[in-house]
Amino acid sequence: MSGTHERDTDLKKELDATLHARRELGEEYDSALVESFLEKVDQRIDGAVERRVRRQLAEQQMASARNRQTSGDTDSWGERYGFGIVSLVLAVPLSAIGGGIANLSGLLIAWTGIVGVNVVQAVRVNPGLFQRRRKSNDKDHWED
Repeated sequence: MSGTHERDTDLKKELDATLHARRELGEEYDSALVESFLEKVDQRIDGAVERRVRRQLAEQQMASARNRQTSGDTDSWGERYGFGIVSLVLAVPLSAIGGGIANLSGLLIAWTGIVGVNVVQAVRVNPGLFQRRRKSNDKDHWED
């Protein structure tokens, strides 16, 4: 609050100086002095508004960054597609082992596990993936 008080004091000093100049220069300079004082007031208002806007933008950017860190970091391209690629690469030896040990049933168990792990990952990354959609009153739109 001391910054506001200092600006008010500065503005009062400016007004006092303008009134003092009016007394010395006379009434014929009234409009020039008033315009000069109002320009200074406008500059102060513009500066205050600019500071507030910058502060609000910074706060919004910080909030947005916090939200991205908590929710967006887990949904990166590398995680989504990398997980699928790694599971497919691992599917080859798992299929060979499962099929070699228990024939067709081993192969089915191995692939059931692979599909299950990928479904769990997909639901973790996209929580609403398997939610049922219902039709709204409007025939052309679907709701979540």
